[in-house]
Amino acid sequence: MSIIELISFILVHPLVQLYEHITSIPATSHLQFLFTGLNVGSMYGLTAMGFTVIYNTTGIINFAQGEFVMLGGILSFVFYGLVGLPLFPAICLAVLATMAVGVFIERITIRPMKNAGIIELIIITIGVSIVVRGIAQLWSKDTFKLPHFSGETPIELFGAKFLPQSLWILGITLLLLVGLRFFFTRTLLGKGMLACSYDRKAAYLVGVSVEKMVMLSFGLAALVGAVGGAILAPITWTSYDKGILLGLKGFAACILGGLGNPFGAAAGGIILGVLESFGAGVISSTYKDAFAFIILLLLLFVKPSGLFGKASAERA
Repeated sequence: MSIIELISFILVHPLVQLYEHITSIPATSHLQFLFTGLNVGSMYGLTAMGFTVIYNTTGIINFAQGEFVMLGGILSFVFYGLVGLPLFPAICLAVLATMAVGVFIERITIRPMKNAGIIELIIITIGVSIVVRGIAQLWSKDTFKLPHFSGETPIELFGAKFLPQSLWILGITLLLLVGLRFFFTRTLLGKGMLACSYDRKAAYLVGVSVEKMVMLSFGLAALVGAVGGAILAPITWTSYDKGILLGLKGFAACILGGLGNPFGAAAGGIILGVLESFGAGVISSTYKDAFAFIILLLLLFVKPSGLFGKASAERA
């Protein structure tokens, strides 16, 4: 065998084996992978939208966003399972409490450092993430679960099955996406938040309260994260360390879709979830958590601005 034939064999043979393996999997399994991917992708998309909200106002990446998701799930369980409130009022109260935490974090960590650079502020959010996770760990290291909103009887479609909670997740994710899109493009408050990220000084000169916009962005990002944590808790459960991996994958989804684009963040999360689900089902579940970052690295080589992002340039 010549060197060229050997190289061709090494490159082509694994692809042929992978193709044969994929075609041998029943179509029903492929549909099941798709349903699972949409469910997981919605989770990543909600986290990514939280990143986008704060980035669009401050220009920084909030690596504590995953902790907002974790708090939404845990506080929902506290108000429902320990306090005894009905499920939906408990979730609403948990979302409001998480929003208050987001505002409090901005007031005590970001606002005093208003003259700091972007890198310093990003490092601060990493520290906040560690502190919030540590406090939650001190309270409990257990795993918690909320009841399903519409029961646990699976819905069958073309031979594949999914839980009714998946419809809640997809529907609420879509509502949040539409709401954020409308907020940032059609309301003065949303446009004021965007103006702060473009040029803080100019926004201040035309009457925009920059400090109020930054505080609102943290509250809004906490709301998005908390809603995601609450609607996901019946399926994925929740615990003190749930936020760290969600935050990293949400950030990967945000970059994949295009940083600063709410639609791109949601789409990036869905794409990431579907690819991860098919990768785990077709190749190996051992590498499930690595697929997100492999996909992200490959995309950054090809299109650094993301799938739905626009390349930017500065005039020197």
